[in-house]
Amino acid sequence: MTPEPALPLTTDTPNLLVTLTGEDRPGVTSALFDAVAPTGSVVLDLEQVVVRGQLTLAVLLAPGGYISDLRDVVEGVGERLDLVVSVVEGRGDNRSRRTGRAAVVVLGAPLRATAVASVSRSVAAHGANIDRIRRLSRYPVTTLELDVSGADLPSLRRELSLVASQQQVDIAVSPPGLARRGRRLVVMDVDSTLIQDEVIELLARHAGRESEVAAVTERAMAGELDFAESLHARVATLAGLDAGVLDEVRRAVRLTPGARTLVRTLKRLGFTVALVSGGFIEIVQPIADELAIDHARANRLEIVEGVLTGRVLGDVVDRQGKATALREFAAAAGLPLARTVAIGDGANDLDMLATAGLGIAFNAKPVVREQADTAVNVPYLDAVLHLLGITREEIEEADDADGTPTPAPAVDHG
Repeated sequence: MTPEPALPLTTDTPNLLVTLTGEDRPGVTSALFDAVAPTGSVVLDLEQVVVRGQLTLAVLLAPGGYISDLRDVVEGVGERLDLVVSVVEGRGDNRSRRTGRAAVVVLGAPLRATAVASVSRSVAAHGANIDRIRRLSRYPVTTLELDVSGADLPSLRRELSLVASQQQVDIAVSPPGLARRGRRLVVMDVDSTLIQDEVIELLARHAGRESEVAAVTERAMAGELDFAESLHARVATLAGLDAGVLDEVRRAVRLTPGARTLVRTLKRLGFTVALVSGGFIEIVQPIADELAIDHARANRLEIVEGVLTGRVLGDVVDRQGKATALREFAAAAGLPLARTVAIGDGANDLDMLATAGLGIAFNAKPVVREQADTAVNVPYLDAVLHLLGITREEIEEADDADGTPTPAPAVDHG
């Protein structure tokens, strides 16, 4: 049987915009289209959303016969199903969406109405339009994704960064469409990002120099000291430690909540994942191996006859070294820098964050938050997934399919 040709759509094509609202239940959509089908109508557009059991179903129909007959049919469906029906006559299809599209992700814990009001007000003042909104997660953070058109991305990103600071929410502005899909490289800092600890401080604890090292670390991460010089100074305090201490520190390291979920989900998507650390490969590599991370780069401690000498071997992985590693990992994966994501918390990460297509400051120092593309200020590392457009439901469905237990929201869900 040869299908009938599609109706030519012009600005003069009459149509009906039908909106049904009310309590959701199985069969509403099928009941509507079973009733409409005999009229020979053509579906031009269709969207459906359910919020806490309340359905909104909107369909744009080009009638196959009299428009009054189609109106009677849809109103009859509404009456039969106890739904409120709105029918608006018009002509033509939807207007073409404007260029300047952006995906705006708003993340809060909690996400207050004042924050949403500020975001939407800024988008409108920018001259852009919010075309669609969907929820990406409801716990342990609430995340909304706004599909925006008519925006200038750099300008909108700057404006919304001010809103994020004022409203204490996290906001990311990214290109939508194909740029948001497909394989990526994700490179993470380790200390205070992938893990909750500063490894040098754990080592210094064994040497009885923890407070001294912690003070130097804080100044280095705030950008007050040259990283390489501070690293050599801190490592020098470890001279004489038995190398067996490294095993104890590896066991003491605590992953950041959500770290396992983040890496597991990225790997399922076929992403390349890498760790770049100003810490030590003796700690970083076992973590990478445990999480099946593709690449790891960090400083190597000099060990002679089972004892730490207080020196590091080779070039220091510093601020520039992290950016270089990101470029090399991207080249090895065959990916342009535009398809890379970097996550870090300290001044040592700034070059890496600037080099990546998307630089994310994770619970970072003020200087890092100010310069990164976006920031995550909740203690869950897997919140980064929502900035990439991945929903909590998609994560949990993948976990269920693999038999991975889904952690409760109130605990470490890594």
